[in-house]
Amino acid sequence: MNIQLLPLLRRKRFYVSLAFVGFLFFSYDFFKLRFPDGDFIKALATNAFHYKAHIHYYKTPKRSLRYVEIGNDSLPLIVFIHGAPSSSYFWDKMLKDSLLLKNAKLLAVDRPGYGYSGYGNPEISVKEQARLISGILKKQRVVHPKIIIHGSSYGGTVAARLAMDYPDLVDGLLLQSASLAPGEEKTYPISYYTVHWAVEWLIPGSLKVANHEKLSHRVQLELMRPLWNHIICPTIVLQGGADKLIYPINAEYAKRMLTKARSVDLIMVKNSAHDLIWTRRELLVASLLKLLGKTHPDLYTFNR
Repeated sequence: MNIQLLPLLRRKRFYVSLAFVGFLFFSYDFFKLRFPDGDFIKALATNAFHYKAHIHYYKTPKRSLRYVEIGNDSLPLIVFIHGAPSSSYFWDKMLKDSLLLKNAKLLAVDRPGYGYSGYGNPEISVKEQARLISGILKKQRVVHPKIIIHGSSYGGTVAARLAMDYPDLVDGLLLQSASLAPGEEKTYPISYYTVHWAVEWLIPGSLKVANHEKLSHRVQLELMRPLWNHIICPTIVLQGGADKLIYPINAEYAKRMLTKARSVDLIMVKNSAHDLIWTRRELLVASLLKLLGKTHPDLYTFNR
């Protein structure tokens, strides 16, 4: 090798390393998505009904789950379960939505490993995640005779497992952009490398948890395959037809497997990707209103 090139190569490696470290710090800030209790409550204060949000921690011997609730106790309950990497703050716009607050009390949980539910400590068992969240639902059932679950992306997987294992706690189910069919989702090659012990310590906690979940997802979905007939509640499956992360076949699979649900509505939204929460939020709201037994003709119009 030309000796004169060595300083140039060393300089190039230095800048590449510096850029990589900078990316990790940026990722840490961007993907951490951990809103402290006080900041979260303040962010939700600007709602049409002037409701104050409340933060709670459901504690078990092995894990503590944080959840936020807002609204009127006399109304039905809607529970939001986020995807990966994310946290309960993912739902901030939904938690302040006037139509939803008019018709339901709202609750969002930090799934295990995210937010303030044991940040960075993954729980790859979907069955165990559902069991932990069911503890929160059992407490809520005393107050709310009707509970609707809305799961997004990987949160949809957990929501489906909840309805399978605890049908007495779930009165309606919205599976939005949900990973449900084994192997029918995008897995980036970098996920296989970043779970290695030599690299993982550099990765932000939320990304670490997401990677562990992703690489175990197919096995977890296979374990759920024989349980679909346990879901008996009315179910809406909402899917972007151009979703390149969770492929549309997931929605078709769910429709086929939901043989015992009291009703199943499959909504395939043309030209929409994995971003329905931001681009078609009115469809999510309308779907939840339908599960509550409400109708809103101006909203429940879908681009199929």
